[in-house]
Amino acid sequence: MPNILEVKDLKKEYPGVKAVDGISFSVKKGTCFGLLGPNGAGKTTAIEIIEGITASDGGSILYKNRPIGRDFHKETGIQFQATALQDFLTVKETLQLFHKLYPNPSNFDEIVEECSLKNLLSRDNRKLSGGQRQRLLVAIALVNQPELLFMDEPTTGLDPQARRNFWNMVEKIKLRNTTLILTTHYMEEADFLCDEIAIMDKGKIIAYGEPKQLIAQHFKEVVLELPEDEVKNHALNIPMEYEFKFGYLEIYTHDIPTALNLLKEQNIPLDKLKIRPFNLEDLFLKLTGSELRS
Repeated sequence: MPNILEVKDLKKEYPGVKAVDGISFSVKKGTCFGLLGPNGAGKTTAIEIIEGITASDGGSILYKNRPIGRDFHKETGIQFQATALQDFLTVKETLQLFHKLYPNPSNFDEIVEECSLKNLLSRDNRKLSGGQRQRLLVAIALVNQPELLFMDEPTTGLDPQARRNFWNMVEKIKLRNTTLILTTHYMEEADFLCDEIAIMDKGKIIAYGEPKQLIAQHFKEVVLELPEDEVKNHALNIPMEYEFKFGYLEIYTHDIPTALNLLKEQNIPLDKLKIRPFNLEDLFLKLTGSELRS
């Protein structure tokens, strides 16, 4: 599968801060690429440089093996973190407005269907819920039939149901062979949508690859998870790595039967025990830490 985008040694520095410190990655055509990282990691700055909004201090970006030019701007769509919509226009009027800005726009009815906007066409932009507004913003980004679509934290603030509906819509967009570059704080979202990810911290890429492969590289055990209240009155004697995290005891082990027997011998109740594999959130926290970022 050919690369549609290649980023090499990209740099951006502000006074006292290396926001983007020599990052490199490539994005295969027709895939979803996730750029992840804690607040201040540099991911939004990197995306804005690629989009052409912010100038870089070094490095190169190739689109279809050529330096970025007019074809890139004609063939890309962007859903920003925050976008102001024109007041007093309906969803239909808004889409029609953007349709008229392009010489070869997408089929209007197909976009409406794809973004689940059919029942919202007569609604004023000001009366849209968070999820409905995000679907409209994606429809706007798709108007010019983009080959490459940027989505910057598109589900921030959405409730779980709206987020799931949004994921389903993104899956439909992927079926068009549209390439997606996604930034998100939600690890479950990245795991569900992304074919490859890069995790950034302090301006650098610290992990890069397919989510399942990265998890397998960093974790060989499974997690036994018990509510902290179930074990707080017991003197734990477990010759395995464990820690208390977010109100739970987590035990990391290859040997589930031995771990269960040890817990039983110490009369620790197991009716609330969960056994799970490591996930992308575990990897993210391991690599970036769990301290609060501004």
